[in-house]
Formats: sequence, C-alpha cells, structure tokens
Amino acid sequence: MGRPPTTDDKTRSYTMSRIKSKDTSIEVSLRKALWASGIRYRKNYKALPGAPDIAITKDRIAVFCDGEFWHGKGWETNKDKLKNNREYWIEKIERNIKRDQDVDKALSNLGWSVIRFWGFEICKDVNGCIDDIKEAIFQRMIDDCDFDVSDK
Repeated sequence: MGRPPTTDDKTRSYTMSRIKSKDTSIEVSLRKALWASGIRYRKNYKALPGAPDIAITKDRIAVFCDGEFWHGKGWETNKDKLKNNREYWIEKIERNIKRDQDVDKALSNLGWSVIRFWGFEICKDVNGCIDDIKEAIFQRMIDDCDFDVSDK
C-alpha cells in the first residue's frame, strides 16, 4: 500500500489532468504555418491508425507532433532521471514508444509516409519543419509519377 495522498499529490494529479492531447501549442503552430504555406490537411484524422495530428490526405502524409517526455526523446538516458513513481512512468513511456512504432508501421503498410517532429524542433524552427513536409510532398509526387525512362 502506498503512502496517503498529500496536497502535493493532489496538485500534481490536477496538473497532469490539464495536459492536452490535442491542439497543443506545437500542433497549432505547425498547422498555422502549413495553412499559411498553402498546404491543406485534416487534423487528428481518426480514419487512420494513431489518428495523426496532421494528415495531408491528398499526398498520404501523416504528421505527428511528439512531446519529448511523453514519447521518450533520449529515453535511455532520461529514464534514469525519473524520481517519482518510476515504475509507472517507465512502463507508460515505453508503451508509448512501442505504440508509436506500431502506428508508423501500420501507416507505412497502408501506403502513407510518416513524419514525426519533436516539440522542440517545431518551436525552434517551424519553417524547417514545413520544408521537411514540402520535401515529403515533392518526393511523394515523384514516387507517384509513372514515367518510363528506358531507351526507346
């Protein structure tokens, strides 16, 4: 049996319950930049595995905006730094990492390209992220072209 809850535990629980899973600041930032650059998309597209944060359906590109803690950025190093409720968090984050890998594989099997950005990448260089997405769109256009380059 664990220790009785304290005010700190209640405060922590409330704080954790307020963390958003949709329309986070990083998602909104990336979506606004995509829209401004003329790229149209669906958000939190439930028709696909993992309900990508952004789905560019025309080009079959799924974009995820991953928070560093929740999705295990530098996990092998950072998991040693966990102090409170260690077992719970290790299991939770490793389950998230595994789910991300399964979602990537399922989307790939459906013919979708998957792009994942860490939150800090979006905050630091949203235009670089847009360039990566544009490159993926261009690559998809090339891959979808049916041209014969053989000598005639």
